[in-house]
Amino acid sequence: MTDLFNLTPAEIARIERKKRTMQNKRGRKNPSMLPDRLARTSAFAPRRQGLITDSNFSQTYVVPGYSVIEVKGRELGSQHRDAIYALFRMKPTTVYENNPAYRSGTFIPPLLSVCETKTTWRALLKALNKTEHVNNLLTLMTVFQEIQQVSLIIHQGRSLEDMEKIFKSRSQSRLADTAGSSEPMITKLSWSGAQLDSEVVVRYGQTVVNMIQKAALVSVNAEVQFRLKSDHAKVFWPFIDSQPNHTWIDEERLAHLAGRQLWGEGATAAKRSQFRKECREAFKDMVAAKGLASYREEVTGSGWHKGRRWHYVHALPTQGEMELLVSKANELAEQTTGTDPEALSPDAA
Repeated sequence: MTDLFNLTPAEIARIERKKRTMQNKRGRKNPSMLPDRLARTSAFAPRRQGLITDSNFSQTYVVPGYSVIEVKGRELGSQHRDAIYALFRMKPTTVYENNPAYRSGTFIPPLLSVCETKTTWRALLKALNKTEHVNNLLTLMTVFQEIQQVSLIIHQGRSLEDMEKIFKSRSQSRLADTAGSSEPMITKLSWSGAQLDSEVVVRYGQTVVNMIQKAALVSVNAEVQFRLKSDHAKVFWPFIDSQPNHTWIDEERLAHLAGRQLWGEGATAAKRSQFRKECREAFKDMVAAKGLASYREEVTGSGWHKGRRWHYVHALPTQGEMELLVSKANELAEQTTGTDPEALSPDAA
C-alpha cells in the first residue's frame, strides 16, 4: 500500500491529476487519453483547406492559463488534430533500445527509452470513424507525414506573467526565461504494407513522451470528436470535455481556442457577428453529436462591449455524478417501497 505521507509534492499532484482524469471518463468507450496541452490549445486551425504549408512557417499559439505552443514547419488543421486524437485512443508503449552514444565508465545511459504506438491501418481508420477501405490509407499516411514536418516548442509557463516573458523574448528574437522543449510530435512513421491489416508503427518525440510520462493527461470523448461536422466544434469540444467541473465558457476563451481576435486592432463588429454565428453552429453540432445535452447563450456586459457566455450541460454524467444518481435512485426506491434495495439483490445474505 502506498504511503501518502512519504510522497513528494510532485507525486501527490500526479495522483490528483490521475484521479481527476478517471472522474472525467463519463462512461465513455475508448476515449482519447492525451496530454492536456494538446487538448487545450489553439495550435490546430479550425479548417482543413487553405493551410499554410511553407516550411518557414512559425507561429505561437496561446490559450491564457492553459498552453503556449510554438509551431514551426507548417500550419496544422482539423485533420491533423483528428489523426493525433485517434492515436491517443490506443495506449502507447515504452520500448528500450541500445544507446549509440553509450560509453563504458561514463554517465551516458546504455539504453534509451522511446514511446510508440503499434497498430494497423484498419484500427486507425476505425478509431477515426472512417470507412475501412484501402483508398483511405494514402490520405491517412499523408496526414501523418505532414505532422512529422512540424516541430513544437511547448513552453511550460502558463501564467500571464510567463506569457508576457515569452512574447517579449520572442519579439526580440531571444529565448524566454521559462522551461520548454522542442521536438517533432512524431519522429518515426513506418508500415509493413498497404493492406488494411498491415502493421503501422508511430513513434513520438521526446516532448510528447515527457507529457505522457508525467501523467499530464486528460480524457476526451473521441466518439463525439469524430462525429462532429463543424471545424470550430472540433476545436471547442476537447477543451470543454476535458474539464469535468465546468458548465460554461466565455466567447473570449472560445476565440483564444480558435485563434481569433474579438477586440482590439483588426477586430470589427462584422467579424464578431460571424464568429458568434460559427459558435452557435458549433454548439448545435456538439448537441447533434451527443456530446452535449443542451446549451444556451447569455449576453454579458453592456454597450459596445457586449459579450457572450455559453452555458452547457454534458450529455453523459461524470463518474462521480453517476454514483450520485445511483445513490439517489436507491434512496428513492427505499422511501417508496420501504425496502433496502441491497436486500433485493440475489447476492444478499
